[in-house]
Amino acid sequence: MSGSQQRKASYADLEALPAHVVGELIHGELYVSPRPAPLYAMAKAELVGELFGPFHRGRNGPGGWRLFFEPELHLGEDVLVPDIAGWRHERMPQIPDTAAVTLAPDWVCEVLSPSTWVLDRKAKLPVYAREGVRHVWWVDPDTRTLEVFRLAGTHYLPMTPHSGPARVRAEPFEALEWELSVLWRK
Repeated sequence: MSGSQQRKASYADLEALPAHVVGELIHGELYVSPRPAPLYAMAKAELVGELFGPFHRGRNGPGGWRLFFEPELHLGEDVLVPDIAGWRHERMPQIPDTAAVTLAPDWVCEVLSPSTWVLDRKAKLPVYAREGVRHVWWVDPDTRTLEVFRLAGTHYLPMTPHSGPARVRAEPFEALEWELSVLWRK
């Protein structure tokens, strides 16, 4: 190999990583991120708490979704680990009996942190669009914002951003109104 050519990363490279990091493969490049700090982990857990009962279990909400925390997605040659991902029941009638999911989600949420901000916004978003993920959410605990995107053809359209203590109805979970400030509890 010449100096300008690099070896394409493989799944074996992911398997060789220590357990305290998250590894992802995008366009043959290995990305390694630390596990989230408590502020970001708490925002993720609070969001799962808001959505899981009404949408996954159908408690006080419409149900119809399968929501997974940090699933390993095998999308073509790319391996991504979104913070949270969801599939409508009609697209995923049975939960796969495998370590990884090959069916692209209907929705993903990335909790942005200083160590993942560029990866989530620049590298992963085009893969989600290529695979037809209908909705993407970016939750940013530092700026206390929720950005919602809807897929339109091959790119995402930003919807109305939400911030601070707002009451939110956000696609594709607009059937439920919830308080955004629950994600910023300290």
